[in-house]
Amino acid sequence: MIQKATTTIERQITFTQDYQDIGMNEPAWQDLSDTITRASTLLHNDRVAIDNHVGKVRVLADPLLEKVFYNLIDNSLRYGGEPLTTIQVLAREDESGLAIILEDDGIGITRKDKARIFERGVGQNTGLGLFLVSEILSITGITIVETGEAGNGARFEIHVPRGRYAFDYCKI
Repeated sequence: MIQKATTTIERQITFTQDYQDIGMNEPAWQDLSDTITRASTLLHNDRVAIDNHVGKVRVLADPLLEKVFYNLIDNSLRYGGEPLTTIQVLAREDESGLAIILEDDGIGITRKDKARIFERGVGQNTGLGLFLVSEILSITGITIVETGEAGNGARFEIHVPRGRYAFDYCKI
């Protein structure tokens, strides 16, 4: 029991050290596709396809944006279950701004759990991951919700307000 408690405490300290700089640095323009690629390559994964279809778009966000995608992809890999084969990330513009969708084909999140997943202390690992994801995004007015259906995969929708993103097009 002591070893288990020690391991848990050590994991939480390491985890929180990674996030100690939330809000400490100015928001920066970040290439969304590159950010997602860097986050996904940090995870040891050889069984699930991670499809990055966001295109050429930059987002003005906290420099910890990479941690947001790392955490979301890591959660899919950890909790998606046996049916999980694909995680895909898409971006599209709608009436309110930019919608970034990260969805998987895993087991999804139950309605009961969905209501609380962004609260501090909720979860199976440190209980901080999705709480900190939400905090990192909120610094620059970006929001996140989970809209998937249990049994049909998790689906996180990140909403970036107008003026906080830009499409990059090649000039000829």
